Amino acid sequence: MYTKDEVISYVEEENVKFIRLSFCDTTGAQKCITIMPTELRRAFDEGISFDASAIAGYSDIVQSDLLLRPDPSTLSSVPWHPTHGRMVRMYCSIHYPDGRQFPRDGRYILKTAVDEAAAAGISFYFGSEFEFYLFKTDENGERTTIPFDHAGYMDIDPGDKCEQIRREICFTLSDMGIQPESAHHEEGPGQNEITFRFSDPLKAADDAITFKSVVRTIASRNGLYANFSPKPLPGESGNGFHINMSVQDNSRGSDVDYTGSVIAGLLEHITEMTAFLNPTEKSYERLGSHKAPRYVSWSPENRSQLIRIPGTTSEYRNGYRLKRIELRSPDPSANPYIAYTLLIRAGLDGIKRNLTPPPPLNINLYEADDTILQSIRKLPATLEEAKNIAKQSAWIRSVLPDGMLN
Repeated sequence: MYTKDEVISYVEEENVKFIRLSFCDTTGAQKCITIMPTELRRAFDEGISFDASAIAGYSDIVQSDLLLRPDPSTLSSVPWHPTHGRMVRMYCSIHYPDGRQFPRDGRYILKTAVDEAAAAGISFYFGSEFEFYLFKTDENGERTTIPFDHAGYMDIDPGDKCEQIRREICFTLSDMGIQPESAHHEEGPGQNEITFRFSDPLKAADDAITFKSVVRTIASRNGLYANFSPKPLPGESGNGFHINMSVQDNSRGSDVDYTGSVIAGLLEHITEMTAFLNPTEKSYERLGSHKAPRYVSWSPENRSQLIRIPGTTSEYRNGYRLKRIELRSPDPSANPYIAYTLLIRAGLDGIKRNLTPPPPLNINLYEADDTILQSIRKLPATLEEAKNIAKQSAWIRSVLPDGMLN
């Protein structure tokens, strides 16, 4: 991790010519301003202004000035730019001209949740699994929905034509200080999955944003189009953003197991969160098919459930073994800063209230009898339903700033 002075020295010593200041709108789409090295100290000390009225969910034209202040700990190279004219990137916090923090800054929202958990003596960790499709482009470079290959789950070459692209993605991520855990072909034609080991929430969210940018860039440089839509092709597997989370009591380590309380908190608040975890119309075409959940339930290992405890349940952190909770409903259209915030808040609520989850459902819900399914609570069936639930939720209003649903 770099300090401000170390970043300034690095830029001078490594002959960096451009600094990309990155941030996200409220949907999680990455935005940026590129500055010259001569402006770097001003960026740290005062901030770089931008028109917030042009950013989704930020501000109107009446009060449109906001400032970007780079976080030096997020310094990374941008490997696909040439050595001559070298570029680096930092993520930023967002402020009003008077110095106040902008409340709808996703990194700030997440950091606030992390700090509240830490004040309660609790740490959360996240590891993500991202799925995406690779499609061909036409002779004019325009996007198509023609899959790059027709391989299946964990197939190998020559059927798996995506392998070299995945390798290039992983190499690039490694150059940027991000370590993927595994990569393979998924069930759909041209569909891929890359997974990441767990890390602290803010880094995990930053890495998720970087990952999507890298995938799209590498695909484009190879004449392809990377699609993260929840349901790119009718009748085929949708793209998931499976979130693995672990929780630790900072004073007693593995002597305290909060898994049950976290699961209970997630189950209690999941329908209120769904508008943010599944924020597009396409999201609801994915839910309920091809191993994507529809019902509010949990079970060890069972992939037909909303929440499962994977068979490989242990992670190491500070010498302790931590159990892993996998939430299977989110998709890649979610803003990871907001998604992780909501999961922390729901899990923390379960811990503070000492909630207990219902008995696990150890059945295949895709083959279950209707009499069983009718007794199980469902996720919202449409985006409109999900938004209405969120708008009526006092809990959502208590954990997210005003205007996030708009």
